[in-house]
This record gives sequence, structure tokens and C-alpha cells, in this order.
Amino acid sequence: METTITKPETLRADWIAFSLCSLSYLLGGTASTLMATFLPVAIPELLGKSVSETQLGDVGAYISAAFLYGWMAGGLLFGMVGDRIGRTRAVAFVTFLYGVAMLFTVFAPNWPMLLLYRFLTGAGVGGVLLLTTVYLSEIWPEKSRPVVLGILAVMFPVGIVATGGLNAGLVPWRQAFWLGLIPVVVAILMIFRLPESANWARLRQQPQSGKAWSPTDQANLLTGVLIFGTVLIGLWGTFSWIPTWVQSLLPAGQAGGKERGLTMMLLGMGGIIGGMLSGVLIGKLGSRKTLLLTFAGCAGGCALLFLSNRQFSPIIYAETALVALFFGISQGALSSIIPELFPVRIRATAVGISFNIGRFFTATAVFFVGTMVAGLGGFGNALLVFSVAFLIAGFAVFVRYRPASH
Repeated sequence: METTITKPETLRADWIAFSLCSLSYLLGGTASTLMATFLPVAIPELLGKSVSETQLGDVGAYISAAFLYGWMAGGLLFGMVGDRIGRTRAVAFVTFLYGVAMLFTVFAPNWPMLLLYRFLTGAGVGGVLLLTTVYLSEIWPEKSRPVVLGILAVMFPVGIVATGGLNAGLVPWRQAFWLGLIPVVVAILMIFRLPESANWARLRQQPQSGKAWSPTDQANLLTGVLIFGTVLIGLWGTFSWIPTWVQSLLPAGQAGGKERGLTMMLLGMGGIIGGMLSGVLIGKLGSRKTLLLTFAGCAGGCALLFLSNRQFSPIIYAETALVALFFGISQGALSSIIPELFPVRIRATAVGISFNIGRFFTATAVFFVGTMVAGLGGFGNALLVFSVAFLIAGFAVFVRYRPASH
């Protein structure tokens, strides 16, 4: 079982905790996008027949939505679980949850069961992204804490690159989900090797103080939900469907595994580089200008990608990389900026709401992908409509966002 200590006893204990949390975070990126890149081959197999573009969009929308609803539920639920049972047990549980759900996916007999497994995978991943960040922020020395948390955030797109590598390597889709064995092993190691957060241990011994919300806090919460929610709609309404869009541009009968895999790798690499650049941009331009520039880049990059390509060509790789760069900057910037909207006394609760309420609208929005594909004449036009969400986010920043200091 985990050891409760006031401070990590050695630097080695710190790095063991960081390594296990980072590995769980990284594999969460792979678990999130692994199904997206295999949709064009997985759905026909599960349905037992060839499918039209519209059917692919309809079933794929359900699968994507199930994951996002699970992510939202996990992000909201497991934060409360972590406050009750402790950080280490909660982190180990959510890591175990998404690993087991990935293993169940290997044996999915039909797509309705796949929906359940993707929901559970999403719940585990949502819990991991929240709890590993909270845990490391509580045990890591303050001086180097921002650097460590920045590295942790980059692990998610590293996992996305791994997703593309699996597809580019032509791994069969069911065999790819055996990757779930790794987070299961990581979860077991967490139980035995992670020291409990001393901050949580002390908190459990103190009475809870009141956390009244001021009118400013409430207004900032609306701002956080609006900005992050619209960005999520734009991001997941385009990002997770780009490999399927690439497949639709290829000649009929072409497998497309290499093209889809390389595209997903570029999306992940853009996330890594963009996330690392976000802090530099905020330092140079300030948070408000950085967000406005980033959302304009996301919307413009999507317009270039989806309007200028009607059949597959290598230029798509370059344009995907550009879009991915702005995607990455947006996620890195928001992870830093949204918490600053709130005072410390309510920050964890407010950020959890801001990040996860938006996922409900994101999951709901993707239900319309199949209808839009049919009505607008293809995936490209449908994804272009979703990219309008970035313009809405930019407008929300322009009208509502005012950096605050606490």
C-alpha cells in the first residue's frame, strides 16, 4: 500500500512519482486518439459490412461522443474521489480503469459494447489528467514545480504521436489495444511506490472552510466555461476526424493506414511543439493577445486545410502540421491561463468545472457529424463548420476575458 509521508523522503521518490504519472498521462494521449485513427477499418468490421461515408460518420460520432462523455464524467467525479480517498489510490484507480477498458476493447463483439468501453476509457483518462496534475503539484518542490508540470502536459501529445506510429506501422486495430496492459502494470506500481500527498493528509485533519463565490468569480466561471468549451468543440470536432477525412480523399479501395498514421503523428507533434511555445508566447505577448492570435491561427489553418484539398496530396501533411501547431498552443495556453481566472480558495473546483462542462457540449456536438457530412457534401465541409468554434472562442476572449491577479 502507499506510504504517507510529510515530504518525499528522497529525490529518487520524487522522480519515481513523476515517471509513473508521466507514463500514465502519456498513455492517456494514446488511449484518447487510438480509436479515432482506426475508425475507418474498425467500424466496417464491427458492423460486418461495408459502410458509406454517412454511416461511418454516424457510428463514429457515437463512439467519439461516448469517449468525451466519459472524459467529462471522470474529470468531474474522480476529483471528488481523490479528495475523499487520497491522491495515490485515486491516481492508481483511474490509470487501472482506462487500461482495463482498453483491454476489453480488444474483444469488443459489436459497436454498442465498444461505446461502453470507450466511455470507461474516457472516464479513466479524464481522471488521470486531473489527478496526476493535482498530485504532482502537491508533492513537488515549489521551485521546479512549473517545469515539471509543463513536461507532464507535453506527455499527452507524445502519446498521440505514439498512436500515429501504431497506425503507420500497420498494426491491426484490435491488437493495438493490447497496449492497455501497460497502464494496468503502472497502476499496480503506483499502489506500492507513490507517497501520499502531505497536503491532502493535512487537509483531512482540518475542518473545511467556506468557499463563497463572488460575482466576479461567477462571471469568470462563465468565461472559462465558454472559452474552453468552444475550443473543445472546434478541437475535437476537427482533430479526431482528420484521419477519417484523409481516408475520404484517397482512391476507393486504398487502405490508407500509412497516410492516417502519419497525419496523427503530425497532429501529436504539433501539440508537443505548440504546448512548449505557449509559455513563451504568453511571456512575450501576454495571455489575451496569445489567445486571440492562437484562435485566429486555428480557424485560418482549418480553412486552408479543408478548403484547398479535394484529393490527397503530400501538401496535406504540411498544412496538418500548421493546424496542429496552433492546436497545441491553444491547449498549452488555456491550461496556464484558465486557472488564473480564479482565486486559490476556489481554483480547483472552478477549473474542474471550466474544463469538464465544456466536454458535455463537445460530446453532444459530434453527434451532428454524420448529418453534416451528408448535408454538406463530405467530411471536409463538415469539419470546416466545426472550426468556426475557434472564431467564437476568439470573440469570447475579446469581449469577456480580462486577465486577473490574485
